[in-house]
Amino acid sequence: MPESLAVVVAGTAGSGKSTLGRAIATSLGAPLVDLDSVTTPLLDALPDGVLGEHWLTSPHAPAIRAGRYAALRATAADALSTAGRVVVVAPFTAELAGGAEWDALREAIAPAEPRVVHVDGDPAVLASRRSSRGASRDAHRPDTAPVAPAIAVTAVDAELSTAQQLARVLPALGIRRPVDADAEIFGREFDAVLFDLDGTLVDSTASVVRSWRRFAEHFEVSMEALHANHGQPARTLVGHLLPADRHAEALAHVTDLEVTDAVDLDPIRGAAAFFASVPAARRAIVTSGSVPIANARLAAAGYDRPDVFVTVDDVENGKPHPEPFLLAAARLGVDPGRCLVVEDAPAGIAAARAAGCAVLALTGTTAEEQLTADLVVDGLDAVLLEVTASGALRLVPARS
Repeated sequence: MPESLAVVVAGTAGSGKSTLGRAIATSLGAPLVDLDSVTTPLLDALPDGVLGEHWLTSPHAPAIRAGRYAALRATAADALSTAGRVVVVAPFTAELAGGAEWDALREAIAPAEPRVVHVDGDPAVLASRRSSRGASRDAHRPDTAPVAPAIAVTAVDAELSTAQQLARVLPALGIRRPVDADAEIFGREFDAVLFDLDGTLVDSTASVVRSWRRFAEHFEVSMEALHANHGQPARTLVGHLLPADRHAEALAHVTDLEVTDAVDLDPIRGAAAFFASVPAARRAIVTSGSVPIANARLAAAGYDRPDVFVTVDDVENGKPHPEPFLLAAARLGVDPGRCLVVEDAPAGIAAARAAGCAVLALTGTTAEEQLTADLVVDGLDAVLLEVTASGALRLVPARS
């Protein structure tokens, strides 16, 4: 971690930026400077009518904003100069656009270059959060259009849990999970690599959550049940949640939701290069998704479809049953015991274990304590795949 670090967490009201900012500050052991904490108590304490109306809608609103952000910058500068690091939280709407406000923020916390985390999400979800939290200022908050940052940011989807967000932010800040260089898996040789898709090659977690949230709202079912069964086929989830006479309708509905939402998805950190490093004849994708959903996500993240591509439509039993991985190994013509599986979910790990495969697990979707794999990493750039003199594949650490 750099000696001097300033993390700026930006996002509209209801995005969860304060919660994420606090989690980042806790992880870094850094002071937290939140615009609301620094300025809102003072403004709320002013007698009624002093500013004409509520301070958010006052005729003096531009001057109030300028004063609030000046106080925020000064407080952040003090924290940085004494602690060596700081996490600053505010909407930063003007700052995200660049220009004078961005320059003022950079100057205030120099010599540290601000590392900006931008939290955004479905406007309907953010509006619902503002409504449910009951903060009096939200009743006076003017509607604002979504902000498209003109500066470099680490984009974080508000749909994700705080832990999932943190798993993406910390590596982006250069704070990585140590790799166990003595792990037994580094001494093994493999004939093929079998990749899960969602959360392993493609960062589709927010898209999945968003689609199933909309499904849950439409069919009035529990989101808790959906979260508890991550990594299992949609037909399994639908079977748990709805009566048999609605299964076909529900599967068609969620497929449409997931395909429609599969837009501009990013590869998982390091996944594109790692996937490309595996010889084409020795790799497969094994997903709990259907063909339309898997194809849409592959295309959205810029991957070519591999020759061996096992979806839920190819098997009788989906994960956590070993059938999907056994089928992929058979199609590649290799022994499952000489396959490395790359996964991110307990159901997939259980399936791989049952098939006799070694497992490399990725953080970012599931709590680390649930990833009972041979090795756990926070990105596929943490490891490399080498071809040995005998032609076998071997995993090696990418860094000490």
